[in-house]
Amino acid sequence: MSTTNEIIDTPATPPHPLRWRALGLLAVANLMLILDVTVVAVAMPQLGAELGMSRDALTWVMSGYTLAFGGLMLTGGRLADLVGPRRIVLTGLVLFTVASVAAGLATGPAVIIGARVGQGVGAALMSPAALSLVVRLFDGEERNRALGIWSALGGVGAALGVLLGGLITAGPGWEWVFLVNLPVGAVVLVTLPRVLPPMPVPATGGRLDLVGAVLVTAASGVLIYAFIDAGDSGWTSPRLFTLLALSLVLFLALGFWLNRAAHPLVDPRLVARPPVLAGAFLLFVGTAIMVAVFFLGTFYLQEAAGHGPLTTGLLFLPVAVATMIGAQSAGRTIGRLGARTLAVSGLLVAAAGLLGAALGGSTAATVVAVSLASAGLGALFVVASATALGSVEHHQAGVASGLLSTFHELGAALGAAVMSGVAAASLTAGGVAGFRRGYAVAAGIALASAVISGFLFARSTGAGQDAQAVADPMNRADLAAGHGAEALAEPLDG
Repeated sequence: MSTTNEIIDTPATPPHPLRWRALGLLAVANLMLILDVTVVAVAMPQLGAELGMSRDALTWVMSGYTLAFGGLMLTGGRLADLVGPRRIVLTGLVLFTVASVAAGLATGPAVIIGARVGQGVGAALMSPAALSLVVRLFDGEERNRALGIWSALGGVGAALGVLLGGLITAGPGWEWVFLVNLPVGAVVLVTLPRVLPPMPVPATGGRLDLVGAVLVTAASGVLIYAFIDAGDSGWTSPRLFTLLALSLVLFLALGFWLNRAAHPLVDPRLVARPPVLAGAFLLFVGTAIMVAVFFLGTFYLQEAAGHGPLTTGLLFLPVAVATMIGAQSAGRTIGRLGARTLAVSGLLVAAAGLLGAALGGSTAATVVAVSLASAGLGALFVVASATALGSVEHHQAGVASGLLSTFHELGAALGAAVMSGVAAASLTAGGVAGFRRGYAVAAGIALASAVISGFLFARSTGAGQDAQAVADPMNRADLAAGHGAEALAEPLDG
């Protein structure tokens, strides 16, 4: 029988010497996935005109990627646990790169929509597997700093996408918003296998739960589509309530199946673990607010303030920098300040910035206020990842990353749907009052979420130490000794 003292005395595995180089390559690959949302949005008018696409078809150029990406995320994470994250991240990167080339060479609506779905499938494989690799490569304070870098690059992706989309569309043309992924993907594919260490697959004896994979893909896909469709059909339309009801039925069926399957896609006890719930909630809210800020900002700067796409992209650079500063600061201080303190503080800072944007009366004031909000939101992504992933063992890191990424996509879909409706109403009204109301609503959501997060993180056992203590090398020894999730979820004595 193992005791805590026995675990502490077990020597830790030495860190991989090329771990920081591997992190850089993985972060660049993940940044490419995030950029591909907003960089394409800027190119949509030119793309639609050249390919003769209707408004509905153009919507599917965006939605096809989002649905495949969000709906298949848990399946991608589970495959990373079963087959190994190294193999899955490379497979996903190949698929994403090939689909990007197909999109850039597309000559009609069917080809480009199919290519966008292919990009989403590749992204769903690559994203959770890459985050799983980060969790495996780093320990303790190093892991917190690594997650800070990961979250910082992910957080700035939307803002940088606006700038790059404007530059590429105005220059070589819309095709290159896709074709630019080829050289980036090729470099990562050639270099990454050389810096990643061999990672044997844990002998868990599991297999892919196909029924669970189908159910979670359908349930998540229907819910994301409901949020996307709400921007057009309205938040009181019968179709929205039908889609929400269908999604609820599918999620209930998924829960029923997971509790009875011999090898479930995700262990229900993992989902119910307080640190995982707290991290998932924080990521969902943070992403929804971030996307809302992005949508409101781009519409406001172009439609109300009268700036062009390129100027709008340049004005978003302070937002990108602020997001990086917030994420990096959180990665360096979470072990000292605690996850609960940073979660609540980040949401309060975001609320203050959003309230400032609601009250601001000029472009400069709005950019400063939104940048402040983004600094708080950048911290949330680090806290969410460190808290949730710090409480799971390595052979579940992939599915846990997929779970977090699913909440990320759900938050993005909800934020985009709500705020696109607000922006559309503002354009119809012909003024800025709607934009101000949108910022005020987002500020209220951030304040309410700060209160909820305080309770959720208080329920997490040792929440202030999850990111550091649970990720400590002593827990790797616990894994090597064959201890389960319960040991990792509890604080260690002494």
